[in-house]
Amino acid sequence: MTDHADDDSILNPPLAYRNREFLDSDQARPLRILAEYLQPMEVFEQERVSDTIVFFGSARLTEDSPLGRYYAEARELARLVTLWSQSLPSPAQRFIVSTGGGPGIMEAANRGACDAHGRSIGLNIGLPHEQRPNPYITRRLSFQFHYFFMRKLWFAYLARAIVAFPGGFGTIDEMFELLTLAQTHKLDRPLMVILYGRDYWNEIVNFEALVRHGMIAREDLGLLQFADRPEEALALLKHGCAETPQAQAPAIARSVRPNNHDD
Repeated sequence: MTDHADDDSILNPPLAYRNREFLDSDQARPLRILAEYLQPMEVFEQERVSDTIVFFGSARLTEDSPLGRYYAEARELARLVTLWSQSLPSPAQRFIVSTGGGPGIMEAANRGACDAHGRSIGLNIGLPHEQRPNPYITRRLSFQFHYFFMRKLWFAYLARAIVAFPGGFGTIDEMFELLTLAQTHKLDRPLMVILYGRDYWNEIVNFEALVRHGMIAREDLGLLQFADRPEEALALLKHGCAETPQAQAPAIARSVRPNNHDD
């Protein structure tokens, strides 16, 4: 029988929650998922973040790209939103700008909030290309996710409005997921959805065709509003969000439950 008396790994086995090999294993996936839920929740509670304005848009739209005006307009809108949020009487700053934390439109929005000397959130995710945290996110409110669905949960739970600038697969995916939650009443408060760049969105998505083919109801189009200028989008946000009751700092992310469903 082999003598293991001098083997430190046997004399001092690591605690399971400090065992990196175990934490990176398939068996520990539920723990990693839970960590991506609990860690942001703790920070948002400590920072008294209760509601956000989410900016979606392409990571590829830079200041000098063919559609670079959208970068400048996202930056300006985020600056205006932040100034407005700072002016509201509240024990905690409301309607904080939140983005996916990367470059392009995300960077522009975080940068605009920084221009107004305000805080902003970055919900970043590790991807093979193009996704790195931009330098304008408030340090304490910068997060890194591995799981898309946990990142989307934190977009959805805190959002009181989203502003979708032109974008590709990721932007469309995020926008339609939140539209679906709003359409099916799975959120516990109203959610504004503003599509910024009317010509772009009406070319990319034929909303009228969805109605014509019976895929959505005519009234579902009421979930959408359009804007083409920062001042126009700000006016819509003020009108739609100003009367929204302030939520408590998140204790648990939840959706609306049927009346006959016990909590």
